[in-house]
Amino acid sequence: MTNKVTRTTRRAAATRAAIVEAAEELLAEGGLAAVTLEAVAERADVAVQTVYNRVGGRSAVLIAVAERAFEENRQYMNAAFATPGTPLERVLAAAAAYARFAVERPHQFRLLADPPDEPAALGHIAELVEEQNAKLAAALAEGIADGSVHPDIDPHTTAAALWAACNGLLSLTWRPDRLRPDPARLRSLITTAQNLALRGLLHTE
Repeated sequence: MTNKVTRTTRRAAATRAAIVEAAEELLAEGGLAAVTLEAVAERADVAVQTVYNRVGGRSAVLIAVAERAFEENRQYMNAAFATPGTPLERVLAAAAAYARFAVERPHQFRLLADPPDEPAALGHIAELVEEQNAKLAAALAEGIADGSVHPDIDPHTTAAALWAACNGLLSLTWRPDRLRPDPARLRSLITTAQNLALRGLLHTE
């Protein structure tokens, strides 16, 4: 009986993984609009009801994809926050890692930065973003404590502002007109934004 349950559990987990992978592929190929339950079911070679049974409705599918996207993002960010150096150096490393994630995983980044209008997905993605912003705020607070970051800033508000500024800058790559920067221009814009942010954060007295 135990072996049968184990096999059933393994099959269910494998089917769920195949469904989420199918949704990720559709997202990468056609953006959020391409991730429909029918398309996911067809790509995963299962019935639509199986998608419901193993993952759930569209919100649940998008949440599952977002969780995997965020896990990838977490790897980028954790490596940055673990970088030896001052708190400000870690903040800059985190900003660079966030930009690299956006360039290397554009559809996953867009899912997190511009989430779908699905109430359940919105709430969950917001929780994931807040988790990373809290790490950024902690680094800023550490900088205030050691005197390298200006004491007048609020770490949590500043972390949210930096996150929003990064999203705004990186979202320029979604523009369909001539204002969309090429990779070299994007790097220049990111460097300029980092220098401006650094001037505002530094405590020089």
